[in-house]
Parts: sequence; structure tokens; C-alpha cells
Amino acid sequence: MFERGGLVYVYLVYGVHNCFNVTSGRPGRGEAVLIRAVKPFEGIELMVANRGTEKPEDLCSGPGKLCRAFGIDRRYNGISLVDGEIHLLVPVTDEKLKISVTKRIGITKAAGLRRRFALRGSRWVSRGK
Repeated sequence: MFERGGLVYVYLVYGVHNCFNVTSGRPGRGEAVLIRAVKPFEGIELMVANRGTEKPEDLCSGPGKLCRAFGIDRRYNGISLVDGEIHLLVPVTDEKLKISVTKRIGITKAAGLRRRFALRGSRWVSRGK
């Protein structure tokens, strides 16, 4: 997480779930963005096999689910998103995106900070408790 921006940072949470992050700062600064959910477009059959569920909304609707669906583990830590084997693609659209900003979930320290961003009303995002 303290490397240059644009790298994959994978860590294990609760000793169980891998979490996929993208480093976002300068070397020496601990800055990264946790990718909590995605809407899958391709490779869905493999994701279903990896996750054991066929409900599309449940395949990648949380950080641990996302990593299991894509087969992401700590072997990917440090890979460049610029020229490595993982790429993040954002569909181009003329539609103005409506972004929700909410409190963080699944943590206790600084949980009240509004640092969780998602497409408003997306069925692909985990809801929290």
C-alpha cells in the first residue's frame, strides 16, 4: 500500500477474505482504494464456479466475494494495473453517473467517515448491515 499508485494491493482480512485494492498515492504514503464490488460482464461462468452461486448480483457484491469470483489472492499483490495482467475497465457512457457517498461498513475504527462511493441504486453493491 506504500508503493506508487496504480498497483494491486491484496491483503487478507479476518484471516479469511482477500481484499483487492488499488494503490493511489506516492511511494512512502499508505494510500489505496478498496474495490468493494463490480458488475461482471465477462467470465461469468468461471465466477459462478468460483463462488458457488448463480445469482448475478451475489457474484461480486463485496470485497471477499469479488476476490473469490475473480480468483484474486495475494499472489497478485504488486502487479501493475497499467501493464500487468489485471486491468480495470470503466464503461464509457454519455449518461451522467449518480454517485452515492456513505459511511464505511465492516469496520469499527473511523466507521463514521463518508468514504464509501457507489453508483446510486446499483444492485451490484453490497448493502452492509
